[in-house]
Amino acid sequence: MTQAATDRVSIGIAGLDDILSGGLTRDRLYLLEGAPGTGKTTIALQFLLAGAEAGETSLYITLSETEGELRESAATHGWTLGGAITVFEVIPPESLLDAEQQQSLLYSSDLELGETTRQVFEAVERVRPKRIVLDSLSEIRLLAGSSLRYRRQILALKHYFARHAITVLLLDDLTADTLDKTVHSVAHGVIRLEEAAPDYDAQRRRLRIVKYRGSDFRGGNHDFTIAAGGVKVFPRLVSLEHKTGFLRDRLVSGIDQLDALLGGGVEKGSSALILGPSGTGKTLFAIQYVLAAVARGERAAMFIFDEELGLLLERTRQMGYDLGGLVEQGLLTIEQIDAAEMAPGEFAHRVRDRVEEQSVKTVVIDSLNGYQAAMPHEQALVLHMHELLQFLNRQGVTTFLTIAQHGLVGDMKAPVDVTYLADTVILLRYFEALGRVRRAISVVKKRAGSHEDTIREYRIGSTGLAIGEPVQGFQGVLRGTPTFVGGVGDLPPVDGNTT
Repeated sequence: MTQAATDRVSIGIAGLDDILSGGLTRDRLYLLEGAPGTGKTTIALQFLLAGAEAGETSLYITLSETEGELRESAATHGWTLGGAITVFEVIPPESLLDAEQQQSLLYSSDLELGETTRQVFEAVERVRPKRIVLDSLSEIRLLAGSSLRYRRQILALKHYFARHAITVLLLDDLTADTLDKTVHSVAHGVIRLEEAAPDYDAQRRRLRIVKYRGSDFRGGNHDFTIAAGGVKVFPRLVSLEHKTGFLRDRLVSGIDQLDALLGGGVEKGSSALILGPSGTGKTLFAIQYVLAAVARGERAAMFIFDEELGLLLERTRQMGYDLGGLVEQGLLTIEQIDAAEMAPGEFAHRVRDRVEEQSVKTVVIDSLNGYQAAMPHEQALVLHMHELLQFLNRQGVTTFLTIAQHGLVGDMKAPVDVTYLADTVILLRYFEALGRVRRAISVVKKRAGSHEDTIREYRIGSTGLAIGEPVQGFQGVLRGTPTFVGGVGDLPPVDGNTT
């Protein structure tokens, strides 16, 4: 069952609204829980600011932070809590802080809980808000003392807010008792924030919807970040939600020999994996398809994990590839990705934005070795990459991935096996012949259509890539240690410009 859009209120974060199928159901009570530092206050402020933009009066009730601290926190994001947002700081009465005036027959917590509740109700009657944030439940839990009194207090608050038709966001920092699920059963929805600190990489933050009564939502873990301007949430990519129709034409590279090796070209809306040891030119092969896409009048995007962007632009410029000029013309986007600072969900969101907002039709991810550095486990990489490739394929985007294998010759292995995900697998190899190190290219997999089963030698020179005829007279080229069984005349000559 899905609530009508008119019954929803925005939480102020586009990605989170998307996960919640449009936002929060109006006039209900929700729980936002997470350890200190996970972003609860920031999300709560965005929730109230969204209400202010919608013309709704909002109230922030704070039991843990002072009003000054709250306003300073908002100012760091460039926000001003104006007239539509009232901050009410619950302060215990002075008599409860004076030991000489404390009652001897009643616990001070009993008086404090009742006084706190009274102050909250008075603030609501005075402000008459449509949105409320109560920060935090830990103080109320401590004042209640027992689980029974705590539950009764939360129920009393829920019924009171319901009578006044208020959308409420309760914050819980989980510092009192993480096993207490009292509010889970009372709340209409529960959002949990989590934070992980890898040994080296930056902090990883993610959220998940634990519960949302009477509404669809996107389950699973979703990455989010906290930066100047607030929280940004990156919904988990579900490729089945994105389907388009397009013609699967064959796309040529501009190098006749490479196109012949691939049986005429690479199919539109497919993925190609370029596999080989370091230095074999994987990036250059991918760039060849980027240039071909621009020549067709399409936009392309490159996401570079390993190589420094300035070095890439300079060395390709020396080969006659003006990538910088294409970027200035808006035909090509090149992004330097720091795997240590970016979560996988954020990266998938970046790629999706380029495709949907700029109509990019060719995507290069260079390389999966760098992408793996952003993943906690190998299996997670495969799952993330599967959804990303399926999404791109269904959008008619042709994707080129590179992987650097360990070693230079002989038995080489990749850090992760994603060959089964790619529609086309291009294998690059070094081999030694007559005292020289040479390079060979072959296609070992192509789902759509036929391809050559030959091995061609290629060279990287001052003008870029040059691919020759099929190698004759050798056995064991792909192993890197071939046996020369033909005549010397069968060996293609070495270009003096070859590096």
